[in-house]
Amino acid sequence: MRYRVSHRTDYRYADPVDLAYHLVHLRPLDGPWQKVFWTDLRCDPEPAERHADVDHFGNALERVLLDRPHQRFTVLADSEVEVVAQEVPETPDWEAVRDVLAAAAIGRDSSVPHSVCELLGDSAFAPSDPALADYAAPSFLAGRPILEAALDLTRRINDDFAYDPTATDIATPVQQVMRERRGVCQDFAHVQIGALRSLGLAARYVSGYLRTYPPPGQPRLRGADASHAWISVWCGPAGWVDMDPTNALLVAEDHIVLAHGRDFDDVSPVRGVLFGGGSHDLAVSVDVIPAEEEDGAPVAMAAVPAGPG
Repeated sequence: MRYRVSHRTDYRYADPVDLAYHLVHLRPLDGPWQKVFWTDLRCDPEPAERHADVDHFGNALERVLLDRPHQRFTVLADSEVEVVAQEVPETPDWEAVRDVLAAAAIGRDSSVPHSVCELLGDSAFAPSDPALADYAAPSFLAGRPILEAALDLTRRINDDFAYDPTATDIATPVQQVMRERRGVCQDFAHVQIGALRSLGLAARYVSGYLRTYPPPGQPRLRGADASHAWISVWCGPAGWVDMDPTNALLVAEDHIVLAHGRDFDDVSPVRGVLFGGGSHDLAVSVDVIPAEEEDGAPVAMAAVPAGPG
């Protein structure tokens, strides 16, 4: 599938911001299942300085400096990408993968890249925890292939947790999400990542977009495609495989990758340090439009929440 993606972020500040420095993760990621044809990123007001960069995890990053007083800040990112479904590999049993990772973590196996080993450890929003290991255990039976076990955990999270945008915010601890069994895609991704790490497996957070479908006979709402989050699990020789606990499925052509990291904190679409500003309002609008539909049916307008959902 080939898509046009538009992402608009609007900040409105109660008081003037005298100086701001932002990190922007809004350029989609080239990878084995995704090709980026072009990206156009615009800021209003125009920054005093802009630098394209690549972050520690290999994601495209824009560094933006605003050095004049302003009470609004808008980032517009437009991209065209092509996505193909990832192949579904055969994978070894999960204990074999765990044992290889444990050996690599102490320098006894050089076959595992360091970039994989560093995703074994705790992170702020996706820590390991005995309760998470206990929750994951029924999926990870002895001798079960790691992909089969991880997908079973994905489906169980979907069954056991209620989607509730009012239950959490960006800073809600994963332990609270486990207790209350409610949240949004970001929370479910953190639960699954923490559970996998609690078993000694490597997992990473993926931010991006999910194509949505209107009800039959209704126009697709412009702005109704949401920021989304899912996970990757390292499957040994098969490498990274993506799955979506919010929707209980293996990721395919409807998911567009922006960035990946240890958890949401590494890949927030826009984050910054501000001098001044006081309180602020944030609005985000996202469009994911298949290229063949771009000149097709009429669309309506809609707003979406600021965070991933």
